[in-house]
Formats: sequence, C-alpha cells, structure tokens
Amino acid sequence: MDDAGADAMTWIRAHLADILIRLAAVAALVGFWWWATARAQSLFFPTPDTVFEAVWNDWLTNMGESWRENFWPSLKRLLLGFGLAAFLSVVIGVAIGRSRKFGDYVEPIIHFIRAIPPPAFLPLFIILLGIGDLQKVVLIAIGVFPPILLNTIDGVRSIDPQQFDTAEVFQIGKVRRVTHVILPAAAPKIFAGLRISMSIAVILMVISELFAATDGLGFRILQSSRQFKYVELWAGIVVLGVVGTVLNGLLLLVERRVLRWRVN
Repeated sequence: MDDAGADAMTWIRAHLADILIRLAAVAALVGFWWWATARAQSLFFPTPDTVFEAVWNDWLTNMGESWRENFWPSLKRLLLGFGLAAFLSVVIGVAIGRSRKFGDYVEPIIHFIRAIPPPAFLPLFIILLGIGDLQKVVLIAIGVFPPILLNTIDGVRSIDPQQFDTAEVFQIGKVRRVTHVILPAAAPKIFAGLRISMSIAVILMVISELFAATDGLGFRILQSSRQFKYVELWAGIVVLGVVGTVLNGLLLLVERRVLRWRVN
C-alpha cells in the first residue's frame, strides 16, 4: 500500500466512530421518513423508496441531459455569484479593516444593504438586468456579500498589532504585507464567512430560478410542482440537498488545505 492509501486508512480508523454516528443519524432520518409517510399514505408525502427511484430514473440514468439542463446552469450561476462576492468582499473587507475612517463611512451602507432580504431585490433586478443569467448571478452575489465582508473586516481588525510591527521592521512592502500577513491571519474568519455564504448562495440560486427561468434545479422543482408530480418534486429537493452538501464539503476540504497550519 502506498503512502496515500496508508494515510487514508489511518484517517478512517481515527474517525470511524464519527463516521458511524453520522451514518446512523442519516439512517434514523430515512427510517422516520419511511415510517411517517407509510402511515400517512398521502399523495403529497411519498415514501423514500419511490423518491429514490425517481432520483435514479429522472436524474441519474439521464445524467448527461440532467447535467446540461439542470446541474450546470445552476452551478454556473452559483459559482459566478459566489466567486464575485467573495473576491469583492475580501478586497473591500481588507481595506475597511485596515482603515477605521474608511469603515466609518461605508459600514452604515453595508448594514443597510444587509438588512434588506436579498429576494426583495429580485423584481428590481429583473427590470434592470433582464431575465437572463446576469440578474441571477447578481442576486446571489448581493446575498452572500455581507457575511463574507463582515467576517473579513472582523478578521483583519483582530490581527495582533505585533505582526504589523514585525512586518514594518523587516520592511515588507504593502502588497506582500497583504498576501503574507493580513490574509493568512484573517483566513480563519474569512472561511467562516464563506461557509455561511455557501448555504445562502444555494438558497438564492433556487429562488432566482423560480422566476423567469427556463433551466436549473429551481426551475425543475417548480415545474414538478406545477404539474402535480409530487414524487419528482421530492426527488428534486433531495438532489438539491445532495448538491448543497457536496459544495459545503468541497469548501471544507479547501479550508482544511489552506489552513492546515492551524491543525494541532
């Protein structure tokens, strides 16, 4: 067995109890779902076996078509909106965190925008930006912008001043000071904001596709509801939950990779 395989086995043995507990929790949830829906015998609440069969038939057997018409349009909008918001949030957050006066000017505006529910912007964006992908990307970006920004500001302001004094002594330039001092020190709180925002991005992705859309996961779920296909509706919700879980898991892997220096 190579080193990678040995490391994987070591990780599995170390986390076996956690893995088993999580699997047991999922099994318990599915079991309760099965019990509740079997007792209800309602058209609106199908049993898990029928839902999973619909997931297999409607999403997995035609994976190429599903990817082209449902997965890729949604992921493209989500990643563009999330990436745009993350970039702008970190840049602006570092600037505000380093300048208290600049923060005094712009933070009231940030808190005002934060107080507005992002779906309230949807009718305005449809009027201004049309019904294409642009308004969906902008809606996602507006929604995930405040959590990342506020966490970045907090992370920058909580950096030990001695780190800046040390950088000054070694005559580290402003650019390298940002990339080698500020961002690494603020990274834990930045990633905390990114994790919160990923869940918000998934929610806004679905909301944006419920209006004036012709493809995507949200559109597919809405169409199932309109056509009274309740099994397909539940299947779409399950698929959406899996997509959100995978995205959060990938973000967590990136965080662990970037912040591996923090592991004890």
